Amino acid sequence: MNPMLALRQYQKIGAQAQTSEASPHRLVQMLMQGGLDRIAQAKGALERKDIPNKGILIGKAIGIVGGLREGLDLENSLDTLGELDSLYTYMMKRLAEANVKSDPRILDEVAGLLRTVKDGWDAIAEPGPQF
Repeated sequence: MNPMLALRQYQKIGAQAQTSEASPHRLVQMLMQGGLDRIAQAKGALERKDIPNKGILIGKAIGIVGGLREGLDLENSLDTLGELDSLYTYMMKRLAEANVKSDPRILDEVAGLLRTVKDGWDAIAEPGPQF
């Protein structure tokens, strides 16, 4: 058996186990980390001149940010969520632009924005059990 294939399968099973047991707060953290990972991988692909994988990875990052955006409860929440919605939209547009222009600086910009949001989310205590 191919060792890399076995490693990927092991990682996939580990990720599935984590998500099945994760709280909604933890799932958002995992999504944000996944977005940062895909951006970093896209930047690496860009540096290697691996244009097909760069596009795939940026597409995955856009999908993750889109998923975070879709998870916002804009109807029943604070005005600040509208600002976060706009920020996610901006990130998605900039990622698409980074893909077209093959510009690593744009990837760095979006990673910095997403890292800032993630740091804020990480600082929020996970809600405890509701009694």
